[in-house]
Amino acid sequence: QLQLVESGGGLVQPGGSLRLSCAGSEFILDIYDIGWFRQAPGKEREGIVCITSISGVSNYLEAVKGRFAISRDNAKNTVYLQMNRLKPEDTALYSCARGRGVCGHSVPRPYDYDYWGQGTQVSVSS
Repeated sequence: QLQLVESGGGLVQPGGSLRLSCAGSEFILDIYDIGWFRQAPGKEREGIVCITSISGVSNYLEAVKGRFAISRDNAKNTVYLQMNRLKPEDTALYSCARGRGVCGHSVPRPYDYDYWGQGTQVSVSS
């Protein structure tokens, strides 16, 4: 079954780190742009960053600049989001999504992406 599967979320203390993974199941990720998004309770989904099929990277959401980093390993059919120095306001459901030719300089826009994973919960609390 065609799927995007996120993993790596969890509960972490402020200042901690997590690495999220977005793996493709039954399809190859390397021809797609992949975006990372998050949605906190009561808030709209927001784009964090995206990576092109040839590993070009967009700008990051201002709130995460210098703390988060996206990368991809096409051999493992996986895109990663390394999150460092986590803050309570980073608490959200994090999702990845695929698109074609949609990742440019700007932070990704959800409506540009056509297939989504179920998400992985990240909670930052002491």
